[in-house]
Amino acid sequence: MQLTADQQAFREDLRGYLQEEVEPVVDELDANGPLDRDELMGFIRDLRDLGIGFDPETAPEFFGDVWRFMLTAEEISRVWPSLNVGLLMSFPSVFVRFAAEETREAMLPKLETGECLGSLAVTEPSGGSDTARPRTTARKEGDEFVINGQKTWVGNAHYADVVMVVAEDEEAGAQDMFLVDRENSSFETEELDKMGWKGVSNARITFDEVRIPEGNRFSTMFSNAIAEGHDMNDVVPFPESVTQLFFEQKPLNATFSFMRTGMSFMSVGIMQAAFDEALDHATDRETFGKPIGQHQLVQEKLYDMRMGLETSRQLSRRAAEALEAGSEDARLLSSMAKGYTSETAVDVTSDAIQVFGGEGLKTENRLERYFRDARVMPIPDGTTEIQKLVVGKELTDMSAYS
Repeated sequence: MQLTADQQAFREDLRGYLQEEVEPVVDELDANGPLDRDELMGFIRDLRDLGIGFDPETAPEFFGDVWRFMLTAEEISRVWPSLNVGLLMSFPSVFVRFAAEETREAMLPKLETGECLGSLAVTEPSGGSDTARPRTTARKEGDEFVINGQKTWVGNAHYADVVMVVAEDEEAGAQDMFLVDRENSSFETEELDKMGWKGVSNARITFDEVRIPEGNRFSTMFSNAIAEGHDMNDVVPFPESVTQLFFEQKPLNATFSFMRTGMSFMSVGIMQAAFDEALDHATDRETFGKPIGQHQLVQEKLYDMRMGLETSRQLSRRAAEALEAGSEDARLLSSMAKGYTSETAVDVTSDAIQVFGGEGLKTENRLERYFRDARVMPIPDGTTEIQKLVVGKELTDMSAYS
């Protein structure tokens, strides 16, 4: 894979920003996390100036280049994965433009200035990885849907302006997604504490007879937009090859293909940070009268770490290439990449701690944060076990989910 000059310049600008503005404050912010809305919005405003965001002006450029999206995931996660999660979890806000009138009136002004925060609510307390059969329901009443149920591990939920909720459309007897805007439809949230990704808010949401207009059902938004003459890329601002996946797969599966590829690049970023610190330490630290990097077993650790990093990076790039091409293998490769790289990130960050020895166990050392953040990676957007089942179904066309 060869980056274009524009992509290389974008990466350098992003690295410069992260080095100057995030690197000096990341340890304190993570320790005191999660970020509140104002803190997160401060970073999002800065990143918008670099061409990263969800407003109508920025989203086509950001999402329209698969590599720009993936570079963002890798580079931000190399410094602070929590910031990447808080940023990219906001992508459902792009659908505000095609929602019902009352949601557009409430949220479009925020979206146009880049101030509309979004969230995706998929996982349920009783269902876990079983996203195909949501227990959250959407009941049709007149020209409204009434949503009932609970979602958990929802990023940005505490302060999101809009939440895209996966629920069972009772009338259609099928899964769909529903956009809930907080100004017109209130709901309760409960913050969750966790071992990693400490800087981003995750919460449980309770929907109790929450009413939304019929026009906020995703399938309705999509069909209405197409009927009004919009291209697929207007609704889902990915390259045309990627948006085609939303016709060929369930919308949630197409969304997961994109998200899981991004998660894979996140793991690569975490691994790169851990490897860089371990390599520096191996050449600086001395035992028995010589640098520890001169000891055979330390070199073995460095070998294992670099091998894990490079194979993960190449698999991530292969998944991104399939996604960019709209390949029928996009779902398979995104699940392979997410499953492999997230597990490898746990191994690499653990090895980095081992290279540091006792120093690696100190909470003041970033290695323990890298490990905690890496340990989260095999679970969101489908556990590693789920990725194996997805790959198995793609290979055999037989489901082993139940």
